[in-house]
Order: sequence, then structure tokens, then C-alpha cells
Amino acid sequence: MNPVPVPTIPALAILGPTASGKSALALWLADLGFPIEIISLDSALVFRDMDIGTAKPNPQELAAVPHHLIDIILPTDTFSAADFVGACNALITDIRARGKIPLIVGGTMMYYKTLVSGLDDLPPANPDIRAAIESQAALEGWPALHAQLAEIDPVTAERLKPNDSQRLQRALEVFQITGKPLSSFHQRNQNADALIPTLAIEPSDRAVLHKRIESRFHDMLTQGLVEEVADLRRRYVLDAEMPSMRCVGYRQVWEFLDGHSTRRQMIDRGIAATRQLAKRQITWLRSTPNKHVIDPLQADWLQNVKPWLEQQMDSLLPK
Repeated sequence: MNPVPVPTIPALAILGPTASGKSALALWLADLGFPIEIISLDSALVFRDMDIGTAKPNPQELAAVPHHLIDIILPTDTFSAADFVGACNALITDIRARGKIPLIVGGTMMYYKTLVSGLDDLPPANPDIRAAIESQAALEGWPALHAQLAEIDPVTAERLKPNDSQRLQRALEVFQITGKPLSSFHQRNQNADALIPTLAIEPSDRAVLHKRIESRFHDMLTQGLVEEVADLRRRYVLDAEMPSMRCVGYRQVWEFLDGHSTRRQMIDRGIAATRQLAKRQITWLRSTPNKHVIDPLQADWLQNVKPWLEQQMDSLLPK
């Protein structure tokens, strides 16, 4: 029996933790004259009017090379991994039709995983079940529902925090609809993953990355992050559990504006949360197969990775 051919995604991916230099690398490639268009792999950059805390490219950077999946929804909206895959695949087709190379850049690893592994056959949302779960949470609290989830789906409960209302609700909803734990839908065979040339930016010294994260968070505050969140609260009907306000930095500023922390506590928590995000991203990257690894802390790292990038670009150019 002939083996099933592994699908290939005709694009190039650059992955890395926050503050590792992904965007700088992509812009450098554009400056070198590579015919690229950037597809953002970032669950925060999709939101309009959230510029400072997301480290969104500035107008000059956006004008230097076409960017996609940035500023596409309001902070009150949601954008799932399934939404990303649909939009990304359409963009890849369009970009290649223009004779350009799609460059997928970012650190939202669930988006990447869904792109290469495909979508789980999850049931659509059920408004009645969701309303019942929310009513139960209002009476008992989300930690009680987390304990309930731990009994029926310990794998998912282990990775969720007791107050992660959005994900807890979805996990309980899936179980009530299908009778199967959410974790069972994610047990996919890695060998079935689609292939895509992937550059993983993995800093060798965690301490240096932590210093970059701390410096960048202070820069965001100087640029007006607190004022940005306050303005978002005035302009939109938001709450702390919306995906937009769960983004790292925004959640900590929200708590500060609500009087639940001092400015010093807000800063410390924002930096700590960003470091935790980077840790999760690095852990995920190190377990990802079929990748080319580069250390951004090496001297001349851009020049060192240039031959591999040129080889991948050449293979993707229309012949």
C-alpha cells in the first residue's frame, strides 16, 4: 500500500517567544529585497486600537512590507484558531498568486499547531449549554467548575487555571455535547502534520530574554500603555474575561485601573506574566519537530541564518 503523501504548506514560518526578534528578522528580510508578505501569527495583533501592549508594528514598518491579520477585529470580538487557519490559507493562495512568498511570523503556537495539524472535529457552540454553565458558575464560582472538569477531563483541567472562565466553559460544553473530554480531540498523530519550512528562534540565555522583556514592558508604560487600556475601556463595552483583555499586559493594567493592585504590583505582574508566556512558547518550540533553530543571542545571527532562509525562499518562488 502506498503511503499517504504528506501535504506541504507553500509558505515559510518564523516562530519565537515574545521579545526574541521575530519582527526585526522579518523586516530585515524585506529590506534585503525578498518578495515577502507577512502573515501575523499573533492572537493579540488582530485587535484594533491595541497598539502599545501588543508591540504592534508602527506605520513605517507596516508600510515597508505588506502585513496581514493585523487590526482586523474589534476588542469586543473573538478570533479563534479555526478563524486563523481559514484566513491564513486564503492569504497564502492570494500572496502566491501575486508571485510573492507568504511569511508567517509570530508566537501564538496554537495557531501554528492548528495550521499544520488541521482542525479537531469539535462541535459548534451551544448557546443553551453555555448559558447553563454560566449560571452554574455565577452560583458556585469558576473554581468549583474547574474541580468538576478535573473529574471528567483531568488532562484539560491540569492545563487550565481555576478562573479561566472562557476555556473552562468550552471544555465543559464539549463534554456535555459529545460525552467525550476535550483532551481526546487533541490527540493527533504528529506524523500526519503538514510540512512547512519553519525557523525557530530559541534564545540560549533565558536571563537575557528576561531583561529584554522587562525593558520592553517599561517602554510600553512610557509609551502610554495604561492610558491605552483606559481609553479602550471608555470606547468599548469590555470586561476582564474577554480575549482582548486577557492578553498579557492588558490584564495586569486592567487590574490596576480597577484598584486591585498598585502601580508597582502591576509592573511586576506584567513582567512576570510576559516571562511565563515566553517560557511556554520556548517549551512548545523545543518540542516542535521539523524545524531549523537559530539563537538570536549569537553574534551575527542574522547573517548566520541567511543561507538557510535564502534556500527556503528560492524553493518557494514561482518557477
